[in-house]
Amino acid sequence: MNAVTIVIASMCILMIAYRLYGTFMTVKVLKLNDAKPTPAHELNDGKDYVPTNKWVSFGHHFAAIAAAGPLVGPILAAQFGYLPGLLWLLIGAVIGGAVHDAVVLFASMRKKGKSLSEVAKEELGPVAGFCTGLAMLFIITITMAGLSMVVLHALEQNPWGTFAVGITIPIAMGVGIYYKKTGNLKLASTVGFILLMIGVFIGPSIQGTALGDLLTLDTKTLAIILPIYAFFAAALPVWLLLAPRDYLSSFMKIGVFIALIIGVFVINPAIEFPAITEFIGGGGPILAGPVWPFISITIACGAISGFHAFVGSGTTPKMLDRWSDIKVVGFGAMLVECLVGIMALIAATALQPADYFAINSTPEVFRTLGMDVVNLPQLSQEIGLDLEGRTGGAVTLAVGMAYIFTGIPWFANLASYFFQFVIMFEAVFILTAIDAGTRVARYLIQDFFGEFYKPLKKVDWLPGSIFASALACFMWGYLLYSGDIGSVWALFGVSNQLMASIGLIIGATVILKIADKRRYMLTCLVPLAYLFVTVNYAGYWMIQNVYLNPAAAGYNVLNGILSIIMLVLGMIIMITAIRKWISMWNSPRVELEAMSA
Repeated sequence: MNAVTIVIASMCILMIAYRLYGTFMTVKVLKLNDAKPTPAHELNDGKDYVPTNKWVSFGHHFAAIAAAGPLVGPILAAQFGYLPGLLWLLIGAVIGGAVHDAVVLFASMRKKGKSLSEVAKEELGPVAGFCTGLAMLFIITITMAGLSMVVLHALEQNPWGTFAVGITIPIAMGVGIYYKKTGNLKLASTVGFILLMIGVFIGPSIQGTALGDLLTLDTKTLAIILPIYAFFAAALPVWLLLAPRDYLSSFMKIGVFIALIIGVFVINPAIEFPAITEFIGGGGPILAGPVWPFISITIACGAISGFHAFVGSGTTPKMLDRWSDIKVVGFGAMLVECLVGIMALIAATALQPADYFAINSTPEVFRTLGMDVVNLPQLSQEIGLDLEGRTGGAVTLAVGMAYIFTGIPWFANLASYFFQFVIMFEAVFILTAIDAGTRVARYLIQDFFGEFYKPLKKVDWLPGSIFASALACFMWGYLLYSGDIGSVWALFGVSNQLMASIGLIIGATVILKIADKRRYMLTCLVPLAYLFVTVNYAGYWMIQNVYLNPAAAGYNVLNGILSIIMLVLGMIIMITAIRKWISMWNSPRVELEAMSA
């Protein structure tokens, strides 16, 4: 098997799915109608509700949802071979992820851009609404801490990366102000992109200078800086920092992976991994569990992600200019993210298996595998960094992409440059999800605590915005500062997929209410059935074999308790939803809601 075959086949499948299934979902199932104004027009306040160009909305949404999952998840899942990951990426994204993102975005826009917990309360009742809100607070806190932990390790002692990431903030604010005043998107985009590239390429020159020394930061310092940045991203008007920064970052995200696709076509690297490895039944050096359920739990965002529900019921529904933009922004962005995950999988599996396992497992564990590294010593020398034992997936992606790029003769001597560039690119990729996620956490906190203090419900009330933003940053910032990648990241996969299940539950409820054919509900029920069983079994497996097992390396009672709480909340929401569905199904068929969109 070679990489070009995989890329061509995957792109064809995703384009056909967008054209056919995406049209079916938005036209037949959701019945989108641009004659009705969107919440961005109805509630336009120039701050949170702002009608936004379709492609700017796509850039923001894609930048916000495409975080660590599609980069790190497929790389870790490569332990099972290239085939399980590839199949789940394609099947999960088309049948599950794209549908989930579109229906959650639609459901939120029907309720004036309200959060998923508020939508759940109105559609399923107060118990489900409370449980959804509580589950979302748990999950968004764990998610933000987990994503930030990856950024910490990407920027730690890396002045080039820190500079290149930091420079995007003033550039984005300048673009936001200019576009707000002139409305000239093309010029704003062009100038912003050029400045972004200049910032990236200046990065290497600051190493060894006073500025470079200032930007050489340890993890504890970065763990303080990141929540402070996220506070301003959550509290400032969306047009000033969040939307333009995510929009500009999306150029880099998409551009790098287009470059990787071109590199794959030029080099056509062989996939060195077998289709299925010996670890498919469990007991692997990276993932202890078997291929099911952990292929879905590990890949997460590349196929279907609950984190997308936060963005799809947070910032994005307050920005869409037309209802039909849901197809491009909701359905389309998920398919693009799937392609990102496939390219990450290729970057990992193009490495020799022994080299891959040497990077992603500790030296002690690697020695037990009886494998001998092949190209890793040479790669370490070219990059100028000892690559063994750098677990977590981020370094593997950088090594794999550098390995592919340097196969082009012009770039043969630029391994260290490409490695550092990709490390920086990963940080930008993930950071855009952190700032959007923190803003969503702010909305959640205002909704949840607004039940006890009504003024907090007003998203435009400045004291409430500041309080909620600060509380959100403190919650995940505390986990970030006091934890490590093992204690924080372990919960991410299960909690993320549980949130996706909740999103599909609410989507199924909305479709049952508005669709002219009740069987359209299956578009949500089919992926929901698989995901709900998967996430509950995975949670049970982790609780029994890891979190509450004193002999396990990941023994952590707090993680076990949090897992139990989240799974119970998910079960309550599911039972409440089933009762609601039965009631709706058995009630006399009333006239359908006029297209709420």
